[in-house]
Amino acid sequence: MDTVREKIIIVDDVATNLTVAKIALSDKYDVFTAPSGEKLFSLMKRMTPDLILLDVEMPEMDGYEVITVLKNSEKTVHIPVIFLTGKIDPEHEIKGLNLGAVDYITKPFSRELLLKRIDLHVLFERQRQELLKHNLTLESEVDKKTKTVMELQTAILKAVAELVECRDSITGGHIERTQYYLSKLIRLLKERNYYTDELSALDIPLLIMSSQLHDVGKISIRDSILLKPGKLDDDEFTEMKKHAQYGVEIIKKIESSTTENEFLSYAQTFAGTHHERWDGAGYPNGLKGEEIPLPGRLMALVDVYDALTNDRPYKKAFTHEESVRIIRKGLGTQFDPVLCEIFIENNLAFKNMDNNYDESPEDIDDLSPTMNTITNAVGIRSGNVHGHPEKVQRYLEIFYSAMLKHDSLKNEISGWDKDIFLMSANLHDFGEISVSDSIFNKLDKLTDDEYSEVKDHTNFGIQIVQMIKDSVESESLLHHAEMFTGNHHEKWDGSGYPLGLKGKGIPLEGRLMAIVDVYDALTSDRPHRKRKTHSEAVQLIKNGSSTQFDPELVELFLDHDKEFEAVSIS
Repeated sequence: MDTVREKIIIVDDVATNLTVAKIALSDKYDVFTAPSGEKLFSLMKRMTPDLILLDVEMPEMDGYEVITVLKNSEKTVHIPVIFLTGKIDPEHEIKGLNLGAVDYITKPFSRELLLKRIDLHVLFERQRQELLKHNLTLESEVDKKTKTVMELQTAILKAVAELVECRDSITGGHIERTQYYLSKLIRLLKERNYYTDELSALDIPLLIMSSQLHDVGKISIRDSILLKPGKLDDDEFTEMKKHAQYGVEIIKKIESSTTENEFLSYAQTFAGTHHERWDGAGYPNGLKGEEIPLPGRLMALVDVYDALTNDRPYKKAFTHEESVRIIRKGLGTQFDPVLCEIFIENNLAFKNMDNNYDESPEDIDDLSPTMNTITNAVGIRSGNVHGHPEKVQRYLEIFYSAMLKHDSLKNEISGWDKDIFLMSANLHDFGEISVSDSIFNKLDKLTDDEYSEVKDHTNFGIQIVQMIKDSVESESLLHHAEMFTGNHHEKWDGSGYPLGLKGKGIPLEGRLMAIVDVYDALTSDRPHRKRKTHSEAVQLIKNGSSTQFDPELVELFLDHDKEFEAVSIS
């Protein structure tokens, strides 16, 4: 059985040097080459090496400039860098070490010396990674509050990923702006002692955070309606109005998977009541006056103000002044008169916020960045079949248990947090939300251009994960998600995408997901075909061993295929 091989990138502008070093190391390591610093950084967008061999003297961007960039990034600061150079003197060696290099090797080098030096530093890095994994596991076990938040986010991720025919026309920034408008309006109410009893019963920071889900029901509305540039006809408007009830149903689905009820109670109120009207002429339930919960009355006003002051598919943005006049006409009919009067009296404060909503008010300092990113992505097209994420998690759980009993594979997953690993799988196809309805619903064979758009979902998915990673303190929690998202369409023989990685150069998460994703696709109905039987799916995966799939994992799959079958028919 093969053991896990570390990944090494060699950076040198001389092709001969790259070839010599790669030949020297390829028996023991997975070696990648880059002819420049720019190419190195491009390659590292898709993979993280265990060590970098870096030439010092290169045009455009020399080795010292490259290592400076690496050591100034939280993502790459811990990657060991060894300088390869034909010139060495104490002054330049000290400069490189001060910049963060762990060693210098002079050229020309002997194969034996190069391997020994690299083995030493790879061992150090492996021990550091094991310690990091151990600490993360401890952190996961002892921090109950973090676990509660993670449970909630897992449920939201799953619900969003399982909604298959979704497209939202929300204007960019709508989520953030309505949060800030809500925060401002609530503070004005407090200052004037209006609705004190209702406000005192609310957890305001949690309320503001939950408002992100007020339009989540729009992910169940067709593109043709949400994106229509003209006025909706009666049937279309009837369908559009259903998004309020859809939102309530979606949040109830999330609620069934988590113990975090207060947040979801607020979210359900926002989703289900922000289109009710003070005069009772709203929807979905025709509530009137103070029958409408305060959060719904608040959102009704700020949601309309934001819609008026921003471009939508069916209209251009109104000025702030025009918008205030329109809202004034709705005082006592569409809007709560108390809220409306406060808004009108202080309307300039809302106008100023139009261009400054990125300055965080105190009420929403504790927003979950992960949830914020996901809810801003609501409505972009997702192609996952209903139940797909849940089944994928269960298939991976079968694999995980089997790998723990497997001599070589159990070492590869040593230190993994099972819950985080399984949670991360929900994001593997999240990039598919960028692919248009017409492609996902097409019954015929895709054209080359359409297939290229589908393939690009891996890159889009990586961008989403990176957005989340850039916003959270412990980005290591999203490591599995990044590996799943970017690598589950790579093939064992190197013919996959997006990078054409080969063999164990493909991260384990990608090799696992390649099998379970294909198995679930084969055993599920799709727009262009009916599902295959379990036996047919098993045979196709068996046929793909050593070409499409990791042969070692295929063997493990075949040993446990009856467990997969039980999940597929459940």
